[in-house]
Amino acid sequence: MKRLLLLLAIACTPFACGPIAVNTTDHSLLDTEAKISSMPEYRIGVGDELDIKFAYNPELNERIPVRPDGRISVPLAKQIKVAGLTTQELEDFLGKKYATELKRPEVTVIVRGFNAQKVFVDGEVTRPGLVPLMGPLTALQSIAQSGGFRDTARVTQVIVIRRTKEKPVVSIIDLKKARSNKDISQDVLLMPADIVYVPRSKIANVDLFVDQYIRRMIPFPLPSVIPTPSYVYPATAPVY
Repeated sequence: MKRLLLLLAIACTPFACGPIAVNTTDHSLLDTEAKISSMPEYRIGVGDELDIKFAYNPELNERIPVRPDGRISVPLAKQIKVAGLTTQELEDFLGKKYATELKRPEVTVIVRGFNAQKVFVDGEVTRPGLVPLMGPLTALQSIAQSGGFRDTARVTQVIVIRRTKEKPVVSIIDLKKARSNKDISQDVLLMPADIVYVPRSKIANVDLFVDQYIRRMIPFPLPSVIPTPSYVYPATAPVY
């Protein structure tokens, strides 16, 4: 039940899940969006674990989790909002904050635990659940981190669900072609909060499946805190 609630929180809008748009042809759109939305530097998120090290004052060194409100507390600089900052930005901020207290406030911030950015892998995989996204990650790589396909998996019809500004968008990818190098474009890049679903049997109506899987499992909508991508894919007709 917890897994289902998390899945719905990822996929739904703050009001309710609207009509599902299905993209079954141009898989390159997934890659394009992932590349456009990727950031040159990792930004700290809620749940991340930070090592804060002072080069000349090691007694102040701390290992701190980022709280649900996006803040951390450190000596002499309490209640700092760090969610959304890069490590460099936080280092600069702490250096200025400690400049009046320390002679040489040289600060280094290292992210030890990446908990904010993840994808959800479900269906016919060995270990369904959340997979950390700590860099470029493809659908096949996310499934490998989930223990790989089960013998019952239908690898030719894997579903990727991505939340956009207006609605969830679905793409069907053939990972059998990707594994055999016949069409590696099928192994699309993933973004934070993507859902990868590996079905057991052929899904005749993708619209209906996604509608039942996401929308009709609970009687109320859930709020979402997942950032939304910048554009929406063109929808195509459902597959039968």
